[in-house]
Amino acid sequence: MAPAPVLAVAAVLVALVWALAVAADGVATNASAPAPTTGWLKAHATFYGGADASDTTGGACGYGDLYSQGYGTSTALFNDGASCGQCYEIACDHEANPTWCKPGATVTVTATNFCPPNYGLPGDNGGWCNPPRPHFDMAQPAWEKIGAYRAGIIPVMYKRVPCARWGGVRFMINGHDYFNLVPVTNVAAAGSIRSMEVKAAADSTDWMPMARNWGANWHSMAFLTGKMLSFRVTNTDGQTLEFANVVPQGWKFGQTFASKLQFS
Repeated sequence: MAPAPVLAVAAVLVALVWALAVAADGVATNASAPAPTTGWLKAHATFYGGADASDTTGGACGYGDLYSQGYGTSTALFNDGASCGQCYEIACDHEANPTWCKPGATVTVTATNFCPPNYGLPGDNGGWCNPPRPHFDMAQPAWEKIGAYRAGIIPVMYKRVPCARWGGVRFMINGHDYFNLVPVTNVAAAGSIRSMEVKAAADSTDWMPMARNWGANWHSMAFLTGKMLSFRVTNTDGQTLEFANVVPQGWKFGQTFASKLQFS
C-alpha cells in the first residue's frame, strides 16, 4: 500500500536533508520561476553528489532515476513543486568572480529537487537556500562545466529556457485502489504542469480533476484500477493536450506508459 501524501512528502524531505547536508545549500524554496522570455538574472550555485552524480538520483519532484527518465542530475528553483521539470540555462558570472568561473561556458539544468532552508544561518552569508534567495544546488558534473571544483560556491547568471525532450510525455501509475498517484515525466517546452485531469472511458465521458500531491506527482481519489485511462494535461504556459487512452485496460501499479504526444 502506498504511503499517505503527507507521509510521502515528509519522507522525501528527511532524505534530502541528509543528501544535501555536505553542501548545506540549495534551491530557493519560495522564489517564483521567471517566464521563458525573461533575461539573465543573478543567483549563486553550489554542488552536491559525487563526480558521477550517483548521489543525485531521485529527489523531491518524484522523477525517480534521473538518468533513465532523461532529466539530468541538477536542481533549480523549486517553487513548492510547481517548477518541477522547468529548464534553466546557467552561466558562471565571470565578471563577479574571474578566479573560479569558466568564461563563456553555460549548462542547462532541469528543476528536479529541493533543498530545505537553514534558518540558523543568515540569508546573506551561508543560508543560500533561505527564501527569497534564488539558488541552484547542482550535480558536480554540471557544476564543473561552468566553475572550478575548489570554489565551493560561485555567482551565476541564469534564465528560463524551453525544455528539449525526445519522445512523448510519460505517465507512471503508482498508488493503490481509490488512490492513484501519477508522476508525469519527459515534458518538453515549459517542462512543468499546471493542471491535470483523468477520465476512464468505461465509467464516464466527464473529466475528473487531479490534484498535485507533491512535486510532479498528481493524484485522484477514485477507483480506476485496471481501467483504460485518458489524461488531459495543461502546462504552465497554458498549452493543453489530451492523451486519449494512453493507459490500456488491465494495467498494473508501477507501470509506465509513453504517449506519442509532446508539448511544443
